[in-house]
Amino acid sequence: MTAPPRGRLPGIAWLTDLFPAGPPPGNAGDPGLYGPGSTVWRIARERLLLAGGPAALLLQVAHPLVAAGVAEHSDFTADPLRRLRGTLDATLTVTFGDRQQADAAAALVARRHHSVRGQLSTSTGTFPAGTGYRADDPDLALWVFATLVWSAVQVIDTFVGAVSLIDRDGYYADMREFGRRFAVPEALMPADYAELEAYLQRTTRDVLVVGDVARRLANQILRPDPPLVPRPLRSIPSLLAAGLLPAPLPEAYGLAWRRRERLIFAVLRGLTRRAVRLLPPPVRFWPHYRTALRRLGQPARF
Repeated sequence: MTAPPRGRLPGIAWLTDLFPAGPPPGNAGDPGLYGPGSTVWRIARERLLLAGGPAALLLQVAHPLVAAGVAEHSDFTADPLRRLRGTLDATLTVTFGDRQQADAAAALVARRHHSVRGQLSTSTGTFPAGTGYRADDPDLALWVFATLVWSAVQVIDTFVGAVSLIDRDGYYADMREFGRRFAVPEALMPADYAELEAYLQRTTRDVLVVGDVARRLANQILRPDPPLVPRPLRSIPSLLAAGLLPAPLPEAYGLAWRRRERLIFAVLRGLTRRAVRLLPPPVRFWPHYRTALRRLGQPARF
C-alpha cells in the first residue's frame, strides 16, 4: 500500500487538490481578453470563489438535462470533483491567460463537449424519457454560464464585500465574452445582470427539479470519497451550498438550513470578511492573476 503524502492524513484529499496548477507566463505584454482594469479580473482573482463551487454545481445538475450529461459522461464515482477542477482551470485560463492561452482553453472545452450527448432514460420534471441533450446546446450552455456568473457574484458579495450594481453589470458585461466562447449565442444572453438574475429565477421556478440523478450527484459533490477535509469540517460544503443556493433548492436537496445552520453561516461570513483583507496576495489571489500582472509588467493590485 502506498503511504499518503507526507503531512497528510490517510483518506483526506485536501482542498488544495482542487486548485489548478499555476499557468505558464504567456506572451509578454498580451492582456488577453480583459486586462487589469476589468471588473472580471478584480472578482475572478479571489480564491474564495472556490466556496461557490458546490452551489454552482448543484444549480447546474438541478437541470435534468445537465444532470444526465454529467452522470453519463463524467467519471463522478472515481473523481466527483473533476468537473469543478476542470471548470476552474478553464475559467481562470480564459480570464487571465493571453489570447493564445484563452483560445486554446476554450477550444479544449469545445472538443470535450462535442461527444457529450444522449437521451434521458427516465422522465424527470417537465422532460419526458427520451428527451435528447447535448453539451453544446445553446440553452444548456446559457444555464451553465448563468450559474457561474451568479455564484461568483454571490460568493464575493457574501464573503469578501458588497458587490455594487455597477460592478455586477460590469462583471456580467465582461463575462459575456467568456460566454460566447463557450457556445452561448449573443442573442440568448440577458441584456444586463438584473436580467440574468431574472432568468435564473425563472429557470429555478419553471425548469429545475432535483431528481434521483441530481441527488446522487449532489451526494458525490458534497460528500466526496476520499473526503476533502478532516471530519470536523466535512459539513462545510453542505453549509455553503445551503447558504448560497436560491430557494427552494436547499430543501429539495435535503440540506439542513435551520436556525443553527443560519447562525453558523452568519458567523462564518463575518469572520471571512474580516480575515480576507489580512491575507497575503499569494494566499488570497489565484496564481493566474499574479502571472498575468507579471506578463504585463504591472505591480499587484489589491
